[in-house]
Amino acid sequence: MRENLAALADLTRAHFFFVWPLLFCSGLALAFANYGGFSWELVGRAALIGLLGFEAGLVLNDYVDREHDRRDINGALTRYWRPFGERPIPTGRISPRTAFVLFLALAGAAAALAATLPAPHNLYVLGIMGYSYLVECFYQTKKRSQTRPLAQVIGRTDFALFPVAGYLVHANPDVTALLIFLFFYPWALAHLAANDIADVANDRARGMATIPVLYGMKGAAVWVAGFSIVHAMTALALGITLGPVALGGFLVGLILLSAATRLILKEEAAMRALPLIHATLIVYAAAMIAAAVL
Repeated sequence: MRENLAALADLTRAHFFFVWPLLFCSGLALAFANYGGFSWELVGRAALIGLLGFEAGLVLNDYVDREHDRRDINGALTRYWRPFGERPIPTGRISPRTAFVLFLALAGAAAALAATLPAPHNLYVLGIMGYSYLVECFYQTKKRSQTRPLAQVIGRTDFALFPVAGYLVHANPDVTALLIFLFFYPWALAHLAANDIADVANDRARGMATIPVLYGMKGAAVWVAGFSIVHAMTALALGITLGPVALGGFLVGLILLSAATRLILKEEAAMRALPLIHATLIVYAAAMIAAAVL
């Protein structure tokens, strides 16, 4: 039983579990600020949708890439992302069939909860959910054979839409929804490249055309820096819309992101940079919630 629970924790990246409902509900908080009608019941429902839906995506990621993950030669990033430091499908601790059933269960539960939202909000959330799972499959398969980073550019729209879906739980598509997407999309592209720099040895062994494989380590570092700069500009646009509390929080996040980018540019130390990049996500979510509440 203990080994099964450990394998499940690795599959779902359990130690990061709190981030996904926090990020999803940061969008919802802005919806309450713009549209009124605060409800703790809706917050709880949204938190479960965000948690279950995102965890389903993580399981899907492992399921689609299960054969290629057997080729890993460096476990540093695996130990960072997984509390017990192993990929449970390649090691045989969880079968592909079990992983797929778990994906269906998590995604089905998230979809069932989303379906209980009043129309048209249920359709907004379900539409983004379905799109995100399709795009995740596209990303995982397309990066195996590409000469340009189409997988990355299209694939990371799913992450940028995640807090937008939280917003649309209670709001309608509007300028704020667009600004949330534009805020998180360049961050997602910068984060992905940093993650790939840290995992470049495995991606070469797997035959994956990730950013550092396509453009080299220096090119990938420039990619991180470039999209971080774009992200800073979209942070300013969203921050001005949300007010001084959000602007202050975004500034803290940008300082952390700048420190991480400097590590990557100067030392190619992506493993040291990743915790800083991930910390920005928590800071951003907290800033958005604080801007809505204060």
